[in-house]
Amino acid sequence: MRTLLVWCPDWPVIALDLVEGIPATGPVAVVRANRVIACSGAARADGVRRGLRKREAQSRCPRLTVVEHDPDRDARAFEPVVAAVEELVVGVEAIRPGSCALAAKGPARYFGGEERTAEAIVERIAEACGVESQVGIADGVFAAGLAARTGRIVPPGESREFLAELPVEALDRPQLTDLLRRLGMRTLGDFAALPAADVLSRFGFDAALAHRLAAGRDHRPLAVRRVPPDLDVTDMYDDEPLDRVDVAAFAARSLAERLHEKLAGHGLACTRVAIEAVTADGQELHRVWRHDGLLTAVAIADRVRWQLDGWISGRRERPVSGIVRLRLVPEGVLTHVGLQPGLWGETGEERDRAHRALHRVQGILGPEAVLTAVLGGGRSPDDQVRMVPWGDERTPDRPGQPPWPGRLPAPAPAKVLPASARVMVYDADGAPVEVSGRLEVSAPPARIVIGSARRERTVEVVGWVGPWPVDERWWAPEESRRRARFQVALPGGWGLLLSLAGGIWSVEAVYD
Repeated sequence: MRTLLVWCPDWPVIALDLVEGIPATGPVAVVRANRVIACSGAARADGVRRGLRKREAQSRCPRLTVVEHDPDRDARAFEPVVAAVEELVVGVEAIRPGSCALAAKGPARYFGGEERTAEAIVERIAEACGVESQVGIADGVFAAGLAARTGRIVPPGESREFLAELPVEALDRPQLTDLLRRLGMRTLGDFAALPAADVLSRFGFDAALAHRLAAGRDHRPLAVRRVPPDLDVTDMYDDEPLDRVDVAAFAARSLAERLHEKLAGHGLACTRVAIEAVTADGQELHRVWRHDGLLTAVAIADRVRWQLDGWISGRRERPVSGIVRLRLVPEGVLTHVGLQPGLWGETGEERDRAHRALHRVQGILGPEAVLTAVLGGGRSPDDQVRMVPWGDERTPDRPGQPPWPGRLPAPAPAKVLPASARVMVYDADGAPVEVSGRLEVSAPPARIVIGSARRERTVEVVGWVGPWPVDERWWAPEESRRRARFQVALPGGWGLLLSLAGGIWSVEAVYD
């Protein structure tokens, strides 16, 4: 299907300008997990690129303004752009903040061709929002998205040839891309030439989906079925209309979970979700969000929250009254029997009771009352875990992929102490064990003394390894931390993770 895709370059930077007033004309970088995900033209002129670490980007451009990524800000700022496109055409589907798509056939007939349609949309966005945009037209959403990067219109039937020349990095799947590179495949054409059955059996479902995209075959229309009328979910808020973003976000999460559970009960998943809202004065709002893969409960909740935030806090077409009715309609429904059961299973009374209980606790005490742990990257056990509210997106603070020099080897400790406990470490002669600046240990640890002066406990050391040096934030003297760590084995099959900093020994974690 001929698809027109609108792409706004450097959207996280543009959204920062629109929402917070930080000029996009200056050197600006938006970071997530300590890596640059978007930067302005001025920053690129100084050598800043996507994927750079924050410190390296700042070293290349000392006057760089660095801001943390905020998906809600991006989505809120993008709502006026989508509304501007809808003033010219219908059936606009938001793909992600900064990108939306629509069928090109109807608008091309109305405006007198695909090129004129693209020009009209770009001019309308610039006039209504003051934002630069580019349009790509091709057969399928994936090809149109890549064509939009160069403002290209790919002739009908030539999307496969257009994609074949592009590098495999265009798939935006780092792990798969790295593997394909090591196997000698450099372009999408090389990847598309592989047999589809072999790709599925060797690399899995997501790689098979990427293989279809590389071959120029849009995956969505193949398994799409008519949506049964009872799959949509609706909530009414007559007593307390939704007029605040935080209240709307909580309602979005509950409604998204209901939709996901209903789809899972039928063995289905969706690639698009239509969000419909009605305000107290009768105003009707509608938007369609789509996703490259299958929408999970968290992904649905995020898109509903983004859209409600855009409607309630938006600059254009802001409702004059609160939302009294919210409806989610799944579109692009696919049969999906490979859903991984959760802790309580995907269906069943036990899972429903657990979810209701957790949501009730959050409703009474707030979202922060129920937290779940997310494991990420880091050098120490205490900085690898992030606690997130139940139902929020489970993303780590730091990616686990970097090598993290100085990171402890396996196995991980069983318990990380909330606060380090002071200990004393002695050698066989009773002298304190010290570590020099060259990481030379004065003598092997022989015993440790745990506890306070009133209740001291001496434990013999049966084995030890180390030291592992950690030198963190050395470029910021006030925040720097330099220490040496040891793992010691104690009688009874347990052990401790010890840390020496400034001549003081402490216990960071316990092994059992």
